[in-house]
Amino acid sequence: MLERAISEVAVYDSHVHSALTIVGMPEPRQAAPGFASLVRILVGQQLSIKAAASIHTKFVHALDGDVQPKTVLSASQDELRAAGLSYAKTRYIKALASMIEDGALDLDAIPALGEEQATGALTQVTGIGPWTAQIYLLFCEGRADIWPAGDLALQEALRRLKARDVRPKPAETINLVEPWRPWRGAMAIFLWHYYAASGAPV
Repeated sequence: MLERAISEVAVYDSHVHSALTIVGMPEPRQAAPGFASLVRILVGQQLSIKAAASIHTKFVHALDGDVQPKTVLSASQDELRAAGLSYAKTRYIKALASMIEDGALDLDAIPALGEEQATGALTQVTGIGPWTAQIYLLFCEGRADIWPAGDLALQEALRRLKARDVRPKPAETINLVEPWRPWRGAMAIFLWHYYAASGAPV
């Protein structure tokens, strides 16, 4: 799906066509839906990929490899903090586990919801904002038209792609990528790939 989507957009968007010839296709990025993957996204909020991976590995080890709501709730705050989690992220992950255990959030029901409803359900959890919810829907459910407008790397990638002097704001990015429907999510993956290959970080 990813390659097909990017190829289709490249047919009518000359900027994408030019970028594609330079950086090529990105590797597929897909994770299984569910609690463990959503926790991994929470752990990685506002961290570099390397730092997030290190902390997540320690976190999984602290739970003896069993990343489930019950094991998270059974672990003490000190145990989770020792894995490198901040106090806030420890609270967020426990809040997510609690809502799932209480039945207030059913991750298995999310795929049947539209984007707005799904985002709304996920953002009920303390610590899960629109960006985290959208990343989950994109990478864990494979929704091809999700656009995380608040992502700084996407904003900067769009600036470079469209040869703009100023980085577009979130609302402006929504207008810029409107022609990419129904493949905005696939194009977000391409833009992260392009961003990583096309210059200095934000």
